[in-house]
Amino acid sequence: MGAAACDAAVEQLTRLLDQAEEPLKQTFQNVHQGYPAEALVRFLKAREWHVLKARDMLVDSLNWRIQNEIDSILEKPIIPVDLYRSIRETQLVGLSGYSKEGIPVFSIGVGLSTYDKASVHYYVQSHIQINEYRDRIILPMVTKKFGRPISTCIKVLDMTGLKLSALNQIKVVKPLLQERTRKKVHVLHGCGRDELLKIMDHSSLPHFCLREGTGSSKNSSSDIDSCFSLDHPFHQELYHYTEEQALKRELIKQGSLHVNIPDQDPEDAKIVEAIEAEFHKLGEQNGSSVNGDHKE
Repeated sequence: MGAAACDAAVEQLTRLLDQAEEPLKQTFQNVHQGYPAEALVRFLKAREWHVLKARDMLVDSLNWRIQNEIDSILEKPIIPVDLYRSIRETQLVGLSGYSKEGIPVFSIGVGLSTYDKASVHYYVQSHIQINEYRDRIILPMVTKKFGRPISTCIKVLDMTGLKLSALNQIKVVKPLLQERTRKKVHVLHGCGRDELLKIMDHSSLPHFCLREGTGSSKNSSSDIDSCFSLDHPFHQELYHYTEEQALKRELIKQGSLHVNIPDQDPEDAKIVEAIEAEFHKLGEQNGSSVNGDHKE
């Protein structure tokens, strides 16, 4: 799509959003963080530049934020801190650094996350808090530092321990994805270090990429060098930020936040079902688990 057509689509979506109710416009401010056009482009890309479908997706997202009080989720720390530490040890995710272009690098221990130390509500709350802190604090910070809008992140997925032998046959999955999505997925062999060093410095590498063939996500979530650990600077900053925001509002109290998970888009659901079916078939054929460090 040409630049003129893209600009026209953004302008049309902007006009449609101007017709929305005021609460939707207010929560949209926390979404775009001063860059509304760039935020609208994300929704347009997600719906293949179909303006009305992008509008519906955006409105659904904004209504979900309002209904679940997402704008205030960073004012609700998970307490006590020992509970939050348990969540960090079983929901392996963290900010390991930045690419050479300033894009945040998030690392995820897909295969070794167990989600078994708290209720699902706490894990959902933690997941959303990380995303909101990324969008409201991290991305605006790097945008200011580099003098240009940065609204995306890089995710490095450690597949160690994931019982999906089909990961070695990712070529079966890729044709099921949209072209735009396929271009975002890269499978790195071994620990992925050499390929990742092309786009980031050594200091930003996820800890599980530092040594070849270690499967090092395991038993590392208590290590300060692990971006999964609560002791890592990213999680320390995020947790202290939520505590400070809660104190300002005098909102600190125990209990998880119950967030309604939005219904999956029917088109996306079909893709997920197809992928799951292919994984199941390949798993039956190979009957083995993946123990290597494959990354996306």
